[in-house]
Amino acid sequence: MGGRQYMRIARVQGYRNRQALVKICFILIVLIFTYRAFSVSEIQANDISLKTKASKNSEFAIVEKSMRGNILDRNNNLLAINLIHKKINLDPMIIQDEYIDLLAEALEIPFQDFREQIANKKANKRKYFIVKDKLKVNDPILKKISELKKMRSKVCFKEVRVPSLTLVDKAKKVIGMKPTIKESIEVNECSRQKIAGVAIESSGFRYYPKKDSIAPLIGKINSENIGVFGIEAEYDRYLAGVNGIKRIADNKNNSNIYYDAETIKQFEDGENLTLTIDSDIQFHVFNAIKEQAEFHEADSAAAIVLSPNGEILALANYPSTNPNNLESYSADDYRNRVFSDKTEPGSTMKPFTMLLALDKGIITATDDELIDVTKRVANIKPDNKFFQMTIQRILEKSHNLGTVIVAENIENEDFYNTWEKLGFGKSLGVMPGAENQGELRHYSSWRDSDKRSLSFGHGPMTTNLAQLARAYLVFANEGSIPSLKLIKTENYNDSLEQVFTPESTKRISEILDSVASDNGSGYRAAIDGYSIAGKTGTAEMVIDGKYSKDGAKRTYFVGYSPADKPKYIMAVRLDHPKKCFVSWDPTLRNRCEGSNSASMAFQKAMQRILINDSEINSQVEG
Repeated sequence: MGGRQYMRIARVQGYRNRQALVKICFILIVLIFTYRAFSVSEIQANDISLKTKASKNSEFAIVEKSMRGNILDRNNNLLAINLIHKKINLDPMIIQDEYIDLLAEALEIPFQDFREQIANKKANKRKYFIVKDKLKVNDPILKKISELKKMRSKVCFKEVRVPSLTLVDKAKKVIGMKPTIKESIEVNECSRQKIAGVAIESSGFRYYPKKDSIAPLIGKINSENIGVFGIEAEYDRYLAGVNGIKRIADNKNNSNIYYDAETIKQFEDGENLTLTIDSDIQFHVFNAIKEQAEFHEADSAAAIVLSPNGEILALANYPSTNPNNLESYSADDYRNRVFSDKTEPGSTMKPFTMLLALDKGIITATDDELIDVTKRVANIKPDNKFFQMTIQRILEKSHNLGTVIVAENIENEDFYNTWEKLGFGKSLGVMPGAENQGELRHYSSWRDSDKRSLSFGHGPMTTNLAQLARAYLVFANEGSIPSLKLIKTENYNDSLEQVFTPESTKRISEILDSVASDNGSGYRAAIDGYSIAGKTGTAEMVIDGKYSKDGAKRTYFVGYSPADKPKYIMAVRLDHPKKCFVSWDPTLRNRCEGSNSASMAFQKAMQRILINDSEINSQVEG
């Protein structure tokens, strides 16, 4: 009996020892956890506490990209617009096998081809795979993918798991002891899941509806949404807008974590830009100069059409390109030859020499006034075809000697001041980044030969085609000249500069009407049923600072219609045409001049403009 009592007391004592050990271990664990909790919050990582680092990691900035402004013509037809493309982006590493065939069917890709594509991407650990790009927003594929993303299908996968730690192992880990190593086990899991790794993304792109007919003028943008040519570059700061910046931070004021956006930089969309261009006229002019450049085997061609108030209705260049084709690119296809090419305008300047002489009382330009053209002036010899010529005849036949004889009586200073008023040698201010403003040397540096050559478009002056066309606006404004405009506004607040008297301008305009007739050098610019006035021009091309020895020429025609009250003023230039023919035999080759190349391009372009103008046609029919 005594023995049994002893044994009972021994058990009780052992129990108490064990209980004390457990209590001590528990207290130690609590103390270790408490210490770790306080110390972790004060650990410094790269001189930034984890609290601070965590706070910073919960904040980030996002950029809101601005939408580029549209470019429109005078009638609100789109010339440049932002459109949306859709693309389907896959992450092959997480797409479930059960969805491969369903996805191939939705994408309209053969099953086997698609399986091979996915397998190849997985083998190379590719997580980014644009399987479809440049899809229109109404493409049926997008609808199929959207429906597939809503589905749930049974998906099975094997998962490797490590058994959870026991309480003792956790205690060992806390106090720094190595827990018992558990072997991982493989578990087969199945559940109904949505497809993973499939995203429909949007991407904006710049689209140019009028394509190559206007590309050198409108230009294009680069991948960074920055204008690099033409209007896109010249007015980039207006079109591009301002990207916004927002700082995103998580808000933990309640149990639901959400994001507050703080605006750092205000987002602004780009402004729309309305041009004075008429896209219909632009289309007609571009196609006309393209056809004629190809027919005459010219290296290039350019044309500009103005309204009487100086608005640019069309500005065409050839060669050109389709700016929507991103696979081919040549900077030369975006060259705006109307503004950028500095050239000698040739005989297109003769009407202004006669205007100046008429204003100065040097000539009367009447039918009974005769100019003796039988005597040589410097190196300009008589042609032995004409002997006594009227001013009208001199302009009709584009006679150099007759023009020089008249110019001999004009003072150098008067020449210079008048040419300066016409805008030669000065920037037009329309597209400064693209314009080569040419040159007009001061008369103090002229020799006698300079004034003579200046009278028929050579010598101490060079110009671009836009400046030349603008000078002809005097015939639409009774001798005065407005500035050029490319951006459409309600009020231009423009003041005209009077260059010639209305009386002189009217008389020379009447003569230019006869130049574009059977009697004049511009006979191929004539259009049946419409009145045309204008002047041909031819100039040898300057290559590497010297006139071409191979006969390379630029040919011009500058004219307007109707002749008595101009509505359209157009300048056309062909560069180095190589195949020209006489008018009476389309198979008989002839040297290329303004009369048999540029005037034909003018005629084709102006005819298409006039027959599509209901106002002019009603006047003609009346």
